[in-house]
Amino acid sequence: MRLEGMPAGHRLRYGPAAEGIERLEASLVGVAFSPHRHDTYAIGVTLAGVQTFRYRGESRHCLPGEWHVLHPDEVHDGAAGTGDGFGYRIFYIDPALVQEALGGAPLPFVADPVIRGRGVPASLAACLAGLDEPLDGFARVEVGVLVAGMLARYGSARYGSARYGRRGPLPMAALARVRELIASDPVVRRPVEEFERVAGLDRWTIARQFRAAYGTSPTRFRTMRQLDLVRRLLLAGTPAREAAVGAGFADQAHMTRMFKRAYGRTPAAWRAALP
Repeated sequence: MRLEGMPAGHRLRYGPAAEGIERLEASLVGVAFSPHRHDTYAIGVTLAGVQTFRYRGESRHCLPGEWHVLHPDEVHDGAAGTGDGFGYRIFYIDPALVQEALGGAPLPFVADPVIRGRGVPASLAACLAGLDEPLDGFARVEVGVLVAGMLARYGSARYGSARYGRRGPLPMAALARVRELIASDPVVRRPVEEFERVAGLDRWTIARQFRAAYGTSPTRFRTMRQLDLVRRLLLAGTPAREAAVGAGFADQAHMTRMFKRAYGRTPAAWRAALP
């Protein structure tokens, strides 16, 4: 990735996606991402420059060839460590895909986000290097297995049985029904009693175990699916005000606040950075 002479701003380029996997190449010069958080694992590699970010109360630095692993729902920012800017490629991995590989165990949590040396499987690195190549069904499964293995190697169960006095696997079938109900129509704000009926669990168990399974809360999961809809509408040319209403936000200002909290950029800045 060449950054020399690039004008100030940021550029984003998405590769072909698969269910539960999004791949992005980004470059930033003279700008920064404001604090934000995803409901996915964000696993990326710095390609050029020095990437700095604040994560879990500490300032981190990621040099070319080094990887970073950010857990769902952890607030972080992003900026260049020098005036030359920086570039990176990144996976956004749905925790549900990691769950498929883990078989119902609590999600691993990697406390130290920077991975140096040969800690990332070569096959996973190749999948990100081939950003423009499509991901077929088997490649999707392979990515899930590789990511789960890497997270298990470097992490521990943050929301596991020790914290909540639970032993054995999570009630994944019940939690998946809650997740699918939200994802089927995130515009609809459903009462908690409906989740209890669908899951066969009380609301407190749903709240605790949903986070253990997917790394975020049901409410936050719904907001992110609303923002997925906003992005699709904006890419289709829908005005921001109409996209906000269509995705179920109170108004454009509400949508813009949620968008910036999720992606570190306003909807207008995000759209302008795309080809």
